[in-house]
Amino acid sequence: MVNRKLWKRTSAIALTAVLALSLSACGGGGGKNNAAANEPAGNGGKSGSGEKITITFQNIYPDPATPSYKTIHALVEEYEAAHPNIHIELDTLNTDQQKIKLKTQAASKEVPDITIVNPAAQMKPFVDAGLLAPLNDMLDQNGLKDTYQEGLLDYYSFDGNVYALPDGNNIEVVYYNKELFEQAGITKVPETFDEFLADVKIFKEKGITPLAIGEKDSWTGSFLFMNILLRTNGGPGFLQDVMDGKKTFEDPAFIEAVDKFQELVQAGAFPDGATSIDATAGGNIFKSGQAAMWVIGSWETGAIDASSVAGKVGAFPFPTVGGKGDPNEFMLAPGSAFAVSANSEHLQETKDFLNFFTLNFPKKQFENKNAVGLGQKVDGDLKAAGYSDLAIEVAELFNKVKGGDLAFDNTMNPATAQVHLSSIQNLFVQKVDSAQVAKEHQTAYEANKQ
Repeated sequence: MVNRKLWKRTSAIALTAVLALSLSACGGGGGKNNAAANEPAGNGGKSGSGEKITITFQNIYPDPATPSYKTIHALVEEYEAAHPNIHIELDTLNTDQQKIKLKTQAASKEVPDITIVNPAAQMKPFVDAGLLAPLNDMLDQNGLKDTYQEGLLDYYSFDGNVYALPDGNNIEVVYYNKELFEQAGITKVPETFDEFLADVKIFKEKGITPLAIGEKDSWTGSFLFMNILLRTNGGPGFLQDVMDGKKTFEDPAFIEAVDKFQELVQAGAFPDGATSIDATAGGNIFKSGQAAMWVIGSWETGAIDASSVAGKVGAFPFPTVGGKGDPNEFMLAPGSAFAVSANSEHLQETKDFLNFFTLNFPKKQFENKNAVGLGQKVDGDLKAAGYSDLAIEVAELFNKVKGGDLAFDNTMNPATAQVHLSSIQNLFVQKVDSAQVAKEHQTAYEANKQ
């Protein structure tokens, strides 16, 4: 679980995520590191011996139109060209598909050579089961450890060992389509939940989907809900207070958050059949210009700039709720992360590839106009590099971060998190008494707390 020390630290981490500053280079500037990153990193005997080796790389970059997809394919091709005896087999899934598949693989102890895990509470069961390899030795190669923002690797560490390397460090924002706002006669972005809800109703009346979402992947609704809870609680720390015994889920702040979430549902904020739309398809509703807003992590900035709505999109913080909350406190999202199977038949070769990949990942993402929200330091100026107004706007939001909360399923134990995800997903289908939703959460927490 994430403790209070970690979520307090996240404010400082987020502040260092702004890339238009003169941060030290990694994987691409700075001479020595760059040279090391492009040489065969730690051959481990076999990779240079001619033996044919296949490394399976499970990942969550399924959309060919996105910069992250292009980055991973470019780096894999580059590595295979330098190591003809090594083949990187990509097992590409969307986020929820990958989570489900990994659980099945973990049950049979057949975790891919490289897989994707999420920080803190979500990855702890895999660590406890001995399924992930410590990466401390690989982090010490070629200066890789120093490329990560200070404190970020703590979310992926247990008992002094780092078990995964994050692909980003993000905040959740509200993206909005400026053309659709203009068509609806809305002249400014909402600053309060009442204004937000009023805009939703206007868009609905105009035949425009107010909020894109793909709630078949239940984390999407949870992320939006947690933005509301961050406000109704008057700031971060609600889940931590529950774990510390200071509050319960039946606290008025939680019940109010459920009420507000249901107001959005009842107002028709979301696409019809939202629970049958996955996260990728939900995002494409916004990126194809069919939805006015999208509440999602800043990792989507590059993908939006690569879509048909490029140049038409802005971003703003989630609004206050009933006069409560600070717009400069955000839902914080230390990224999904690359982990190595402890049972890999080619453990050294897998670590060597991942060392190369993560050293070069930030440079390639920067080149692909996708460096906003990275968890690694990048040498470069966004404006000079031709980044969009949207990217610079999101980077400026990072500058204002005062703190925030992690996602529910990165904080609570998995059993309670699953009840939460299902409970929020159910709100898209039917209206439920908010006190009953709160009670369900509390019952699940008490039954599963550690």
